[in-house]
Amino acid sequence: MQLALTILVDGLSYASWLFIVALGLTLVFGVLKILNIAHGSFYALGAYAAASTVAWFSNNSSGTPAMFMGAMLLAALAVAMLVAPAVERGLLRFYYGRDEVLLVLVTYALFLMLEDITKLIWGANPYYVSEPYAVFGNIEIGQQSYVGYDVFLVVLALVVGISVWWGLNRTRAGKIVTAVIHSPEVAASMGVNVSRVYMVSFTIGIFLAALGGAFTAPMISVQPGVSVGVIIISFAVVIIGGLGSIEGAAIGALIVGLARALAVHLVPVAELFSVYVVMALVLVFRPQGLFQRIQARKI
Repeated sequence: MQLALTILVDGLSYASWLFIVALGLTLVFGVLKILNIAHGSFYALGAYAAASTVAWFSNNSSGTPAMFMGAMLLAALAVAMLVAPAVERGLLRFYYGRDEVLLVLVTYALFLMLEDITKLIWGANPYYVSEPYAVFGNIEIGQQSYVGYDVFLVVLALVVGISVWWGLNRTRAGKIVTAVIHSPEVAASMGVNVSRVYMVSFTIGIFLAALGGAFTAPMISVQPGVSVGVIIISFAVVIIGGLGSIEGAAIGALIVGLARALAVHLVPVAELFSVYVVMALVLVFRPQGLFQRIQARKI
């Protein structure tokens, strides 16, 4: 019983930040129809920015939970506001409507460039910023103690997921985005500024990637190459859940998180293998993913 609870908590914690990152990936695909290979690089930028910001606050003032959370949130916002519009306006917009393979190659080239830019700014040495990981203390459940920060990540993922779903399905702006998803040409003929919708959607998607990176920075060693593993596992999530689906991203992240936690505790050598086995099994029976609609792409 205790082992099952530990696997559940570990799986939920891992799935929470992974869902936030995958949600940004599926949002960008759903609106802009771009399979963004560079998504992991924005995660890494968020992690590096958060590590630097938290370290600065720690060195100049006494840390509080609110301060650390605010610093990481501001770091993710800064990455999204500074980098995303420049990338979308300066690069991606020239390739809209082109072959999808070309867009994959463009974002792959962007991924390579951002990897080098990250090294130029932060160097090759790893960054450690563990202070926020301890601010929520520990939570006792039965005879086992769990880190409070892991529970916080689950709550954060729920807030982010509900906010994005509500924004897309219950607001006027969300209706406009849905119209652009189904037919950019018809939306433009009705007076919608499709170019602005693309830029805002891309910025939100990159913010989600940076947010995931910022709030996982206290749990990992932030170092060159961290983006590679993230983009691979994020693709696994959206493939399992179905590209362009919020529900799919949530279920996919949960499946991946629990599969990984189960493997870590029972068969550690099969940690990554377990994720790919689950993905392969889903694709055998549901080639479009669990929640993919054939008629129209839906977020």
